[in-house]
Amino acid sequence: MDFNPSRVPKLCDGDYCYDEVLIDLLRETLSRPSKEHRVIVLHMIGSHGPTYYRRYPEKFAKFVPDCPRSDIQNCEEAELTNTYDNTIAYTDYVLGQIIEQLSTIPNSSMLYLSDHGESLGEKGLYLHGFPYNLAPVEQTHVPMVYWASKFSQPEYSDCVRSLSSHPYSHDNLFDTLLGLTNVQSSTYQPTQDILRKCES
Repeated sequence: MDFNPSRVPKLCDGDYCYDEVLIDLLRETLSRPSKEHRVIVLHMIGSHGPTYYRRYPEKFAKFVPDCPRSDIQNCEEAELTNTYDNTIAYTDYVLGQIIEQLSTIPNSSMLYLSDHGESLGEKGLYLHGFPYNLAPVEQTHVPMVYWASKFSQPEYSDCVRSLSSHPYSHDNLFDTLLGLTNVQSSTYQPTQDILRKCES
């Protein structure tokens, strides 16, 4: 789908668009009937630093005072935390809107996974990108959110809930997606599929 940022000036400033633009794009995509199964990838900017303050509209500045600057090492600790928490609250809103749209479509699901975390000054570190064996937990412990229309089935919902306390990694994403989409592949490793137990 072609996207022109100028058609949503309230959500795009010429450099970035708020993740909310994905909601209308998803709505347009879902409105086009398809007889095929679809996998739709939405690439969000989320809480990517250092310009955290540019990741959420003003009405989502729920935690104040925040820090509207990119040299975040010069922010007060509480201001930086508030700014980051605002990005989390906004991401939560966007994911909620995506789920709301998918909830009208049978056999639909959403899997959200952050690519990395962010350091906010802990141990004197900021942002992300440290080699994995040196990176602090703030950069390596990331959220994963799964929603499915099948949650209306108590047995399935209970099964997924029982998995939530287990540690997983990005290594599980590939096989979990193959499992969710029923894609047959010689590269599929069932032991890496987080949801295999619940899907079978």
